[in-house]
Amino acid sequence: MSPKRSLAVFESVSVDGYFTDASNDMSWAYDGATDPEFAEFTAKNAEGGGALVFGRVTYQMMASWWPTPAAAQAMPEVAAGMNAMPKIVFSSSLERADWSGTTLIRTDPVAAMRKLKATAGPDMVILGSGKLVAALAGAGLVDEFQLVTVPLVLGAGRTIFDGIDGPRPMRLVEERTFRNGRIFARYAAGA
Repeated sequence: MSPKRSLAVFESVSVDGYFTDASNDMSWAYDGATDPEFAEFTAKNAEGGGALVFGRVTYQMMASWWPTPAAAQAMPEVAAGMNAMPKIVFSSSLERADWSGTTLIRTDPVAAMRKLKATAGPDMVILGSGKLVAALAGAGLVDEFQLVTVPLVLGAGRTIFDGIDGPRPMRLVEERTFRNGRIFARYAAGA
């Protein structure tokens, strides 16, 4: 029997379901997140191991922040985890990926992810990367969606489900509410 790696998506979304606002900004997801309980949850997630998966835009944003002294001072546990984990970035335009532990994949993400999931290695989680999430979810390659709902209505923006062609059933596996109003819900895909 061949090994099977799982692929999860971890995303902050607004109450109306957007992961970016109409200007492609995601900073709203961090406003008001300074709840000690939520900070502990975030730090614990960063310790979880596995491999991080990104599209180019999210990768460049993360790679410009997490290796910095400012990130280490602001969120030491999260920065340590982000920098230590293996990383995969899908991009046809990047020439190189210099963030420590990063593998650059320049081929079709759907075909490459099928191969990755069929090989031995750590489970994987996609952060941000809306276009990549939509492509992989559309191909049925996402096993789990971990969504943090932020108590905010954006009114417009992008959803991680853009381009999904029809209903996709999911099963609620876990939920947790935080004092800052955020709600974490973990769904198994294909319930």
